[in-house]
Amino acid sequence: MSAGPARRAVTMTLAELVALYRKAAAKFGAPVPISAFGLPSGEISKILSGFDEDYHISRFFRFSCGDGVPISVNGVPVTHLSLDPEIESIL
Repeated sequence: MSAGPARRAVTMTLAELVALYRKAAAKFGAPVPISAFGLPSGEISKILSGFDEDYHISRFFRFSCGDGVPISVNGVPVTHLSLDPEIESIL
């Protein structure tokens, strides 16, 4: 048994991410600050990087870098996310 602290797995379903996006966005396609997801930067970075690595999911994601503190998504600095409405077809 490890004496170190237990690590919490970083998990969020795509449906949960879309629900958070819809709460913050006026409509699909609207850029939402990454900070609006209310998660620590390291955690949201891992979550978004994981979705970005999946072709079937990432094709609906649009990342941009503007005002705000950037996070890294697979090594690329981003501050905002917008989702295409067609993402609902894979939920």
